[in-house]
Amino acid sequence: MRFWPRSLAFRVIAFSTVWAILTLIVIFTLITTLYRQASERGFDSLLSAHLFNLIGSVGVSEGGSLTGAPDLGDLRFSEPNSGWYWSVEPASEGVRGELHSSSMTKAILSPSVAEVPFNASFQRSYATEGIDGEELEVFESEFVLDAKNRAARFRVMGNQTELEQEIGAFQRRLLTYLSLFGVGMIAINAIAILLGLQPLRRVRNALAMVREGTAQRLDGRFPAEIEPLANETNALIENNKRIVERSRTQVGNLAHSLKTPLAVLINEGRALGGAKGQLIAEQAASMQKQVDHYLQRARVAAQRDSVVYRTPVAPLVQRMVRVLQKLNPQTALSLSLPAVDIVFAGEREDLEELLGNLLDNAMKWAKSAVAVSVAPISGKEGAGSLFEISIEDDGPGIPEDKAREALKRGRRLDETKPGTGLGLAIVADLVNEYGGVLALERSSMGGLKAVVRLRSLH
Repeated sequence: MRFWPRSLAFRVIAFSTVWAILTLIVIFTLITTLYRQASERGFDSLLSAHLFNLIGSVGVSEGGSLTGAPDLGDLRFSEPNSGWYWSVEPASEGVRGELHSSSMTKAILSPSVAEVPFNASFQRSYATEGIDGEELEVFESEFVLDAKNRAARFRVMGNQTELEQEIGAFQRRLLTYLSLFGVGMIAINAIAILLGLQPLRRVRNALAMVREGTAQRLDGRFPAEIEPLANETNALIENNKRIVERSRTQVGNLAHSLKTPLAVLINEGRALGGAKGQLIAEQAASMQKQVDHYLQRARVAAQRDSVVYRTPVAPLVQRMVRVLQKLNPQTALSLSLPAVDIVFAGEREDLEELLGNLLDNAMKWAKSAVAVSVAPISGKEGAGSLFEISIEDDGPGIPEDKAREALKRGRRLDETKPGTGLGLAIVADLVNEYGGVLALERSSMGGLKAVVRLRSLH
């Protein structure tokens, strides 16, 4: 599978960077090509001008000797072995002697006419090797000097290596400037893109605040491109709240409508007496337990995925421990809380019911002591933060093979103790609805240790 980062900023910056690099490469190639063409045209024009100047400065005497003192106006023709030379040689009978620039310290070979022929204007150009191994560009022409058709061959030679060095130096300077410009452009472009995507980070932070319960909606001004998204998200949050409230209302109405008929059945069964009356009362009571249980599950499921509930754990646990300590003065109840604040990602009533059932169960079975502790724990990667509530007692405990049985609805392992058998089942359902974990273990105190792990907010 082809790798492609999920970051939108990385994609845009990478695309713009590649495009900038390609653009600069094209610009570099275009400018250097144009510069080379212009330089070579200028070089050829200079050699051509020197050639015509040389032709105009040389003549032939009556005796046939070449005469003249050409001055082409370039000091390089005076510097020995500079790569810039000129020469005049006989090209017909009746002409003798030879003239050349002072820079030309020895003869330079030229190709034969058969190898490089003259054009219709009796001119030709070619490349050859200079005195010091440099590459020369040669412009050559044969010209009639007088009415006797006596002709001479004129040559002007320019240093092609020097031209290539100048072009190379220009290319290096251009590459340096374009590289600096490209780095600056890419940096500015990256900054502009990151600043342009900043509103998306604001939306993400606002959503995190809504999820954690510190805000009820996405507040603030957003760009025109993002504002519809923020408005739709706020509408979704409001719709979610309406669904939750409607579900709660319907659950409450159902509970209220069933409460009275069930109570009547129970009372009538008890008043009727006998085996039938007892059976009616027991079945009605069982129906009431089941209704309460499933209504509780429906209420939790209705608000489980809400993103606006947050419950500080420490104050709630402290309050419940104080209440139970007053109700059970004969049992020593200890509490251990962490130094950091832990916030439960759920509703306060659900955490109260969960703790209430576990604490009530521990106090019921403890001989003399119950220990409660709350601690943050690290969740798996991508699972967010978790916290753990541990409640243990020094009672008889539950055998490992009976622990799963104790979590079933209405199942009571000891009928001598009062209760409905729904406490641990309700706790298990609540924990499951919130995506947590409930474990029943053997306590170091000798009794049962109930451990609950739930999600916390950052």
